Amino acid sequence: MQNSLLNTHVTTIDGEVTTLEKYAGKVLLIVNVASRCGLTPQYEQLENIQKAWADQGFVVLGFPCNQFMGQEPGSEEEIKTYCASTWGVTFPMFSKIDVNGDARLGE
Repeated sequence: MQNSLLNTHVTTIDGEVTTLEKYAGKVLLIVNVASRCGLTPQYEQLENIQKAWADQGFVVLGFPCNQFMGQEPGSEEEIKTYCASTWGVTFPMFSKIDVNGDARLGE
């Protein structure tokens, strides 16, 4: 796999550096999330979609980002705890990323 999204290095919300290769053959919904924004209830909807379609190879991947009005200021542990306890999130979550600028994911 050359220059594949699956080769992108990512860090899980638990701090493990990995690639997306384990998701080869899956249908991925890669979504930017934040816990202090008006769209925060999307966590519940994303979890419902994940559960509804997981048996058909569908996986939601959550990537928190604090670049949009500072709406994800928490640490990875705070984000993980909040998402699980408030919204029941079980889909894979990753460490905060930048989606804009020179340090954006994939650069």
